[in-house]
Amino acid sequence: MTDTTTQVLGVGSRVSHPAYGDGVVIRVNVAAYEVCFMTYGIKLVGKEYDKWSVIEAIPAVTSVSFTDAEKSLMKILRAWSDVSEVIDLGDRWEGGKMVLKPADDKYVSKEIPIETFFHKIVMVRDRLRVMEQRINASKKMTDEDKVNLQQYITRIYGSLTTFNVLFKYKEDHFKGEKSR
Repeated sequence: MTDTTTQVLGVGSRVSHPAYGDGVVIRVNVAAYEVCFMTYGIKLVGKEYDKWSVIEAIPAVTSVSFTDAEKSLMKILRAWSDVSEVIDLGDRWEGGKMVLKPADDKYVSKEIPIETFFHKIVMVRDRLRVMEQRINASKKMTDEDKVNLQQYITRIYGSLTTFNVLFKYKEDHFKGEKSR
């Protein structure tokens, strides 16, 4: 357990409370932290409270920009929930269709709106992220098991890089293993 009486936690710090469970600091007030707990929602916890353990301490800063707060919130949502963010389809694909044409003309082609296909790709990515989070949070798996499964997930992301052409923003792309 980390000594929280002398440590000032910053926004994004992860904690484990004996009554409320795991949570994330979302705001720092003069005398208390506002902490978002998965089951109990947002609670105020005094800065002098010493019964919780700090899972990950983020250094406190005197001021936070809106962009920094937004990034922290997105990180929290990705780490703690099944909530998916809005991912934009590249402009050139909007209103387009994907055509699956069999080599044999006796079979009918299938047309799918690109937006529908893109949505499915984004759902696959979101579910992979949730699986990753659950693997990392598992208390029953060994670290070796977690690493092995993470390597498979990384390879899956690598296999999906073909679809990066559909994304509007590069930061939304799939990323596989980095070359060494």
